[in-house]
Amino acid sequence: MAFSIILTEKGGDTRRLDFESEEITVGRIEDNDICLPKGNISKKHTKIVVKDGIIFVFDLKSTNGTYVNGKKLVGPQVILPEDRIYIGDFILNVAPFDGRPVRKKPPTPMPSSMPPPLPDKAPPRVPPAPVAGKGKPATDRASVDAQGDREARAKAAPQPEPPGPPPRPIDEAGNAAPPGASEEYGKTLTLVHDRLIQALDLRRLDLDALGSEELRKKAEASARQIIVRMDKAGELGPELDRAELLQDVLNEALGLGPLEIYLRDDTVSEIMVNTPTQVYVERNGRLERVAKTFSSAQAVLSVIERIVAPLGRHIDESSPLVDARLADGSRVNAIIPPLALKGPCITIRKFKRDLLTSNDLVGFGTLTPQMAEFLQTCVTVRRNVVISGGTGSGKTTLLNILSGFIPEIERIVTIEDAAELQLPQEHWVALEARPSNIEGKGQISIRDLVRNSLRMRPDRIVIGECRGGEALDMLQAMNTGHDGSLTTLHANSPRDALSRLETMVLMSGMDLPIRAIREQIANAVHLVVQQTRFADGSRRISAISEVSGMELEVIALQDIFTFKQDGFDAQGRVQGRFIATGFVPRFYEDLQSRGIPVDMGIFREE
Repeated sequence: MAFSIILTEKGGDTRRLDFESEEITVGRIEDNDICLPKGNISKKHTKIVVKDGIIFVFDLKSTNGTYVNGKKLVGPQVILPEDRIYIGDFILNVAPFDGRPVRKKPPTPMPSSMPPPLPDKAPPRVPPAPVAGKGKPATDRASVDAQGDREARAKAAPQPEPPGPPPRPIDEAGNAAPPGASEEYGKTLTLVHDRLIQALDLRRLDLDALGSEELRKKAEASARQIIVRMDKAGELGPELDRAELLQDVLNEALGLGPLEIYLRDDTVSEIMVNTPTQVYVERNGRLERVAKTFSSAQAVLSVIERIVAPLGRHIDESSPLVDARLADGSRVNAIIPPLALKGPCITIRKFKRDLLTSNDLVGFGTLTPQMAEFLQTCVTVRRNVVISGGTGSGKTTLLNILSGFIPEIERIVTIEDAAELQLPQEHWVALEARPSNIEGKGQISIRDLVRNSLRMRPDRIVIGECRGGEALDMLQAMNTGHDGSLTTLHANSPRDALSRLETMVLMSGMDLPIRAIREQIANAVHLVVQQTRFADGSRRISAISEVSGMELEVIALQDIFTFKQDGFDAQGRVQGRFIATGFVPRFYEDLQSRGIPVDMGIFREE
């Protein structure tokens, strides 16, 4: 299929190249179909593929990355004619060839959200203009002498239009931020906020009273009067939304500032404050920059203090980072200067108000009904399960669902750094670790709580996440009558999860030989469930593996279910299927021999 590429150099010429092939590469060396001899272009930078009339773009692990509409590529992406591909100092538009001559237009500015290019290895010689490499275009436009081509285009190019207003900030999706994100709005918000503080002297109020209805009414009345006076004095622009300004001021003075609107938004799963004026959220697995911002770094600090103070925690220069939680169970991490160089940072992982079930995960495509049935059986018959995965892969959500399968008659003790789990059972004791106080004393670690839980007559112990020496205490508990315990850890595969367990046991300070540690793991852990977050933001269980003992010096693992990725669809979503390997775990055969009804058909190879 023939297609055209409109190539624009930043501050330079626009030209068109027509191709007959279904696949071309773009890069710095002449071996590419399009050669762009610039220092910020990698040798093999980008690949463009046309298949069944659909145009895809791939980044070839370039140093500076490939961007589409200002957003960095993380996988193959479908391209439309109006999309812009940014490669170093060049912009490409790709469209099916229509035989028409190229229309010249002024150079398009690079998006402000793109990072400055990193220099790759500079070429020994830089020609005066980009030229085509080995892939021959369908026409001879690319073979015109470069100098003459530039002169002809300079004569024919239209005069540039006078500059318009400066562009608004661009988010990761290439969209301009709403007016609420402007610097002028931030200054106005700060001014109103400061006048409200002077009017009410909010800094002298008790934190416990911040949520009272009476205080909010007084603050709202004062803020409304301040806005009216400023409006009469001509301090507010005609385009400014007065109601929105009032709500933002109240949120900043009495609540969690601009975060309030996103905490109430059920489509938002995470909130990230990079700087006072740069706030991102995650929706459906994708990051986007939002309009609402803080008025100042002090406003961010005030929000952090309101979060940690009710929990008896503190944050200051001597203790500049903290883990906490909100009343709804959402997990909060905050870090301030001098560790955070650009100002206070907040990361909030929201916990869903409505508890998810295994049926919900099946509906999301996270696993199959057969896998859900298998995991429920494993928890019911007291298998020890380790959930492994990367950050944001859904480990805690899956742990919460699996914990819900524990029978009501059993006593459950959960141990977490910041309490997130919400179990439906009544016979449940929730423990939370405590950091040291301002004098460096009083810390209660996860390991301390694991040891204490053994004296609380638990039937099941659920550890939110293993990070260190508590792994040894957990393994000992699993091996001494507390079967059916569950935990999570960070690892990229079931095999990596076992290696990480070994490392964490060594962190306990016990001088144990590696073989003894591996035998302990092989006897304690029955199942490893690998959770993966893919490039399109989707989360799936990529493997369920049984730990089947020791083979010489190695822990034996056997996959029961796996996920096989087949590629991407037209919208860039991950495509694939879950596969039953045909392996039947040994304990299933034991259950069957004891007359317990189990469905052996779920293990048939598909």
